[in-house]
Amino acid sequence: MRNHILSSAALLTILALPLAACQSGAATGAAGGAVTGAVVGGPVGAVVGGVAGAAVGGALTAEESTRVRSYVVAQRRPSIRVSEEVVVGQPLPPRVRLYSVPPNVGLQNSYSYTIVNDQTVLVDPQTREVVQVIE
Repeated sequence: MRNHILSSAALLTILALPLAACQSGAATGAAGGAVTGAVVGGPVGAVVGGVAGAAVGGALTAEESTRVRSYVVAQRRPSIRVSEEVVVGQPLPPRVRLYSVPPNVGLQNSYSYTIVNDQTVLVDPQTREVVQVIE
């Protein structure tokens, strides 16, 4: 049984390497996911958490989050209520309106944002997937 778990962990590690290499900001996401996974599930949790973290990636640095938050506050967009939970990696419902983050805000990637349930949410405009909830 123990060998089976270790084999699974090794396989997940091998599978995670190409995924992590393809993600921008993957170092933050993978490392953060691995730490969280290790705390929750030990070595296997670290591997799974690393893969999940790499897939999501570290969306924004603290400085970028501050710039986006300041921009969003200045725009004064209305908040929309949704019954679904806002989850990183999950798409927002089609009825939620997205607003572009302009290049002068200084983000590395092109994102949109919206205000859902009184929370600022950073969104991938192509997939409508939540990238980060900005506190």
